Amino acid sequence: MLYSEKELKKRLQAGCALYYFYASDEALVRSAAGKALQTLNQEDPETTVLDGPTPSVEEIVLAAGTISFFGGKRLVLMPLVRPSTYSDKDLQELCDTLADTENAVFVMTSVMEEKFGKLRPGKREQKLIAACEKIGYCVQINKPGRAELQALARSWAEEAGAAFASGAEAELLDRCGEDQFLLQNEVAKLAALANYGTITREMVQKLGTVTLDADTFEMVELVVAGRTDQAQKRLKTLLELQNDPIMITGALIGNYIDLYRVMQGKRSRRGLADVAKDFGYGGKWSYRLGKTEKTASRFKRHQLEQCLAILQKLDLDLKSSKLDADLLMQKALCELALAGRSAC
Repeated sequence: MLYSEKELKKRLQAGCALYYFYASDEALVRSAAGKALQTLNQEDPETTVLDGPTPSVEEIVLAAGTISFFGGKRLVLMPLVRPSTYSDKDLQELCDTLADTENAVFVMTSVMEEKFGKLRPGKREQKLIAACEKIGYCVQINKPGRAELQALARSWAEEAGAAFASGAEAELLDRCGEDQFLLQNEVAKLAALANYGTITREMVQKLGTVTLDADTFEMVELVVAGRTDQAQKRLKTLLELQNDPIMITGALIGNYIDLYRVMQGKRSRRGLADVAKDFGYGGKWSYRLGKTEKTASRFKRHQLEQCLAILQKLDLDLKSSKLDADLLMQKALCELALAGRSAC
C-alpha cells in the first residue's frame, strides 16, 4: 500500500494499533511518522522509544506488554528498524509479538534499499511488511517528484513568513538536489536572508548550499578545462568545511561513473533517457546527465578508465595509508588532470 495522508487520518480516527512507514529516504519516513505522532500524542500516552536497528523481543514485550499506569494504551516508537538484521526465529517472534500485544500502539519506520529507482525489500523485510499489513497501517512512501518538492519548498517558505520569486525554488532544487532535510534547512536560511520577504534566484545563488555531488562535478569540469589550480582551491574549501575526504572521493567517483555511462550510452546509440532508465537515475536526471554529456564528449574511453583507476587507488590509500589525506587528494587531482590532458 502507498502512503496517503487521507488514509492515515482515517486510521488514526479508527484507533489503529500499528503504523509502519518504509521508504528509501529517512526524511520521508520521519515526516510521516511525525504526522502520526502529532495525533497520537494528544492523549499524552506513556511513550517508550526502542532505537533500531534490532530492538529485542524482550524489550518490545517490556515496553508494550503491560497495562499503562494511567489506564490508556502505551505508545511504542521503533525508529529505523532493520528487518534484515534479525534472524528468522527472532523476526517471527517480533511479528507474533506485534500481533498479540493489546495494550500498545506501535509506530515503526524502516529505510530500505532502492535499486533502479524502485524500492526492493528483501525477504525478511517482505515478511515484516506482510505481518504489519494484517495488523494496522503499513505503507510504502515514494519519493516526491520535482513538482512536489518545489511545492514543499514553497510551503516551508510560507511557514517561515517568506515566499519564492518565480523560478527561485527551481534554482534551489538544481543546486541542492532532492534531500528534504537539506532543502528545508536551506529554505530557513534563505528566508532569514530575505528578511522574511521574497527569496530571489540571486539569493539562492549567493547562499544556497550545493550538494557534494554538485561541488565535485564542478571540480571535474575545472580539471577537464585545465584549470587545476581552481580545482585545488575548490578541494581546499570542501576540506576546510570538514567534508570527509572519503566522501569527497566517493562523490568524485560517482561523477566519473556518470561520465563513463553517458559516453558508453552514446557509443551504443542510446539517448540520455535510456541511460537514466538503465541506471535508475531519479529526480531531474535530464539536468544532471545533460551537463555530464557535455563534459563526457571531451574524453576518450581509455582516459575515463584511467581516471576511475586513479580514484579507486585514492579511495584505497585514504582508507589504508598513513599519509596526509589532503596531500593524497591534491596528488590525485593532478593525476586526473594529466589523464585527461588530451581531452582539454
